Amino acid sequence: MWWRDRPFELDPSIRRAWLRVEGLSAGYGPIPVLRDVRFEVKPGLTVILGPNGAGKTTLLRALNGLIPRRGLVLLDGEELEEKTHEIVRAGVTLVPEGRQLFPQMTVRENLELGGWLFAKPVRERRIAEVMANFPKLRERSSQLAGTMSGGEQQMVALARAMMGAPRLLMLDEPSLGLAPRMVDELLAMARRIADAGTTVLMVEQNVKKALAVADRGYVLERGALVASGPAKLLARSTVVREAYLGAESADTTTSSNAANDRRGASLRSS
Repeated sequence: MWWRDRPFELDPSIRRAWLRVEGLSAGYGPIPVLRDVRFEVKPGLTVILGPNGAGKTTLLRALNGLIPRRGLVLLDGEELEEKTHEIVRAGVTLVPEGRQLFPQMTVRENLELGGWLFAKPVRERRIAEVMANFPKLRERSSQLAGTMSGGEQQMVALARAMMGAPRLLMLDEPSLGLAPRMVDELLAMARRIADAGTTVLMVEQNVKKALAVADRGYVLERGALVASGPAKLLARSTVVREAYLGAESADTTTSSNAANDRRGASLRSS
């Protein structure tokens, strides 16, 4: 197990983040990918589901300032800056798809880069705290990141993100390419981080396992949100079961209704 048995400990003085997005549009050059996206990320764990090409990664990149965006993005009621370094200073951190570690640097050196905003004494304290939460990293602190397995590298990437003491942690396809057991560990760790006080927004293709650990979910298709609601409700919905969990409808009427649902029905909850 990569984490310690005791719960994660975060600074109790840090308020839990609440993100609200209104009319978000983004894309690459003249090609639009997201159109008028509206959603909330409340304290806890929120998952964004959808097929390849739906715009899930584009959404996280836009929120992290890596591509231009239009629309309103509010963090705790205040407009979020558009430049990445200012977004990080506001307490928002992204673990990108593919991890993007520095392979020729050690685990510890990669962690130090995650705390670049802090003065050295604070950075050292953060390293100690992160290694207490991820005890296996202490054993691997001098190992080159590029020599680790994919699952181990994903743990380093997650720990590096936690070095910045984020208030909102965004995870882009964290289970991609990992063995089933490592997927379970990683998603369980995301749940524990959310329970400890860091708001988590996760993009994930493993629908069943993601909904099992999430509080709320949204379904993104072709750049637009088509369904939303509590994770348990989404897991039972016709829209998600037929499109992503392989469940067959009981009759043709249900199939027809599901098709209509996928064009725009929502399971929104307050």
